[in-house]
Amino acid sequence: MSFSFPIENPILIFGLAMLIFLTAPLLLERYRLPGIIGIIVAGAALGPNGFGILQRGETFTLLGEVGLVYLMFVAGLEINLNQFIEYKDRSLVFGLLSFIIPQTAGTLAGSYVLDLTLEAALLFAAIFSSHTLLAYPVVNRLGIAKNEAITSTIGGTILTDTLALLVLAIVIASVGGTLDATFWLRLTVGLAAFFVGVWLIVPRVGRWFFRSVDQESYFEFLFVMTILFTSAFLAEAIGVKHIIGAFLAGLALNQLIPETGILMNRIEFVGNALFIPFFLLSVGMLVDVWVLLEGIETILIAGSLLVLVVVTKSAAAWMTGRIYRYDNTEILGMFGLSVGQAAAALAIVLIGFDAGVPGFDRNMINGVVVMILVVSLISPMLVERAGQGIRRASEQEPYDPVGAAQRIIIPFSKRSQHKEALLDFALLLRGTQSDEPLYTLSVVPPGEEVDAEVAEVEETLEVTEEYASGAEVPVESRVQVDHNPASGIIRAVLENRITTLVIGWDGAESRQRSIFGSIIDQVLHRTDQVVFVSHVREPVSTTRRLVVILPPGIDHNDGFYEAVHQIKVLSEHTGASIRGLVVEGNADQFERLFTLVELDVPLQFERIDGWKPLLEILSDAIRPNDLLVCVSARRGTIGWHEELQTLPKNISTLIEGNFVIVYPATVDRTDDRQFLRFT
Repeated sequence: MSFSFPIENPILIFGLAMLIFLTAPLLLERYRLPGIIGIIVAGAALGPNGFGILQRGETFTLLGEVGLVYLMFVAGLEINLNQFIEYKDRSLVFGLLSFIIPQTAGTLAGSYVLDLTLEAALLFAAIFSSHTLLAYPVVNRLGIAKNEAITSTIGGTILTDTLALLVLAIVIASVGGTLDATFWLRLTVGLAAFFVGVWLIVPRVGRWFFRSVDQESYFEFLFVMTILFTSAFLAEAIGVKHIIGAFLAGLALNQLIPETGILMNRIEFVGNALFIPFFLLSVGMLVDVWVLLEGIETILIAGSLLVLVVVTKSAAAWMTGRIYRYDNTEILGMFGLSVGQAAAALAIVLIGFDAGVPGFDRNMINGVVVMILVVSLISPMLVERAGQGIRRASEQEPYDPVGAAQRIIIPFSKRSQHKEALLDFALLLRGTQSDEPLYTLSVVPPGEEVDAEVAEVEETLEVTEEYASGAEVPVESRVQVDHNPASGIIRAVLENRITTLVIGWDGAESRQRSIFGSIIDQVLHRTDQVVFVSHVREPVSTTRRLVVILPPGIDHNDGFYEAVHQIKVLSEHTGASIRGLVVEGNADQFERLFTLVELDVPLQFERIDGWKPLLEILSDAIRPNDLLVCVSARRGTIGWHEELQTLPKNISTLIEGNFVIVYPATVDRTDDRQFLRFT
């Protein structure tokens, strides 16, 4: 077999790309440099402007575009949407500053330094007034996407890119002589219809799909990919860049794809292993270091672009940081993330070149490529440095309940029919920062067939392990042999230092003086830990609202604040708001107590004058996408009422959706004040 360069064998090309994705990051990380730089440098060295081993043909162009679209989609998915909405003013301010400052400075520099026409100067400024999240893989790896400053930067991207691409559309229309009323009407109506359509339609279609389709989980992945690329195509159809559609699709699906779930893990895995590295490799293949030898004009353009992008983006980050009192590390992270340039800059300069905009010649293209090369190297390094500082600062802060280590156990019986739903619920409670495994348990009665029973149960538990492994969460399975299932559960709780129990309940009739049945009632009576008695049948990810029932006096129960925190964790991970129903109590007081607990989520509370009106409200007001949560109390503890004995059964007959009865811990296993903002 003979070899020639550039390589044309598709199998060899793909294999070489995989080798680059594997070795380049590992090599650079040994020298404490961001791994993504290695892929970009490898693309520059092996591409058509380097040794010519790889050609940036249609395949690399396609995969690079797909990688960029995928990158923006994942950025939209991983934004903390509650925090994004709460701090939308920060994203708006940073987005406007990081567009207006570069656009103004670039237009002036283009007009008076490079002697460009007004249209060309506007387009010159648009090249770097947008930004590409080149360093987002660093943000993802370090787990700092939820930092307020980083969230503001990511959120500001949609505004800067939209405005920059609008400048492109206007200038091109002006050069082509079509800047008339029809153009403005089509652009305005198209943008408005697209944003409203995606934001309203995609979540509804998503909830219907996730509730209706129970086939293999790869169908969920294919559905998400369909939404992503359809949105990206529709964005281009109305005259804006596909990355805007991808980012908006991520935001629209954000609340339906929990960050702790299996689907999110698969989306990130495919992106980080395949699509995003292809984007980085294709960017590197555009780099041509030899353009610096082609004349002083290229150097002047490249120098102007570099000075302007660094000065203006740092000014925008600094001004936003001063307004909202971010520290220097967060400001550095904002600057590092927003200084990145790639796809939007290339699209603008190439479209300007093809349209014949005066001044947009080969020298301009080369200057932009040099700018991309330099910022491709400095952007990840700055974000890496800032991200390490942000992580160190967060580790030195007082206890953070979001990342608190919980040991969760899920007891299963042989007849359990909704194991996956219970596992998904437990994954939401566990969060992403915990290193603790999930514990699953089945109790087998002793007898002549005990060996066969244990083998059968172990085989069933292996299926649950495989399911949870899709989210890269370790599972430790236990099989206890005991005459009394409740005793086996309690022994496992003690032996494994369990903090939280998630127990499934089928809503069956129970004997008199029993709430759920003998086993669950015994577990409640003989344990002090938090217990979630769960009637979960539909995907929890489709939840839009948590309806929380709060009996009188429950706020004086030991462990109340911990239970509130876990409810708010569910709210944050599903993107659902909280509607509190306070039975015969002070709604304002409960809202204040919820606000004191860490995590910012939308809250609304109202007083209910008695248990009978409560049941009437539940019958009329509960929606299919609600998750009903009743904060109850164990018999004989503070907050217990006789009505709580029959309430679970009444709920099971009134509603068809998901509901959970949560029993707070009855002793302070931790300092309850750690869940509060001010101690």
